[in-house]
Amino acid sequence: MPASDHELEQAGEKLAEQLIAAGITVVTAESCTGGWVAKVLTDKAGSSAYVVGGLVTYSNDAKQQLLGVTDVSLNNHGAVSEPVVREMVAGALATTGANVAVAISGIAGPGGGSEEKPVGTVWFAWGSSAENTEAVVRHFSGDRDQVRRQAVLFALQGVSGLLKQA
Repeated sequence: MPASDHELEQAGEKLAEQLIAAGITVVTAESCTGGWVAKVLTDKAGSSAYVVGGLVTYSNDAKQQLLGVTDVSLNNHGAVSEPVVREMVAGALATTGANVAVAISGIAGPGGGSEEKPVGTVWFAWGSSAENTEAVVRHFSGDRDQVRRQAVLFALQGVSGLLKQA
């Protein structure tokens, strides 16, 4: 089921409260969501207290140049893969100095899918260092907007869960 604007707003506000309470900052490294996670997190006034920035790295070249994603990962696993989102987290942390990063790379559709990676396949990673990063894949259904909305909500909830564990 696609995430509503209200659900996204609530998830963003919850994560903002956690970030503020912990005194930590976040950076986003987004591909298929096109900066939507950063948008939700910065909808609240004063968000510069907890959001360092957001990197939209839609192309492979951008992933490499801005986040240091390797040719090896892209060539061996593809942009929508665990190694790539893990490298996106590490690169976003190194580039910005944020305390926590979230990375997203997926196939929102309507085209671009394959038998191995169908439309709706989205890889996520979040962490505070390359060594302390969790990665997970999800398969969402629906059209492009629905896949992206579900991915944004899942990313916000994932970082929120990471903070609860800390």
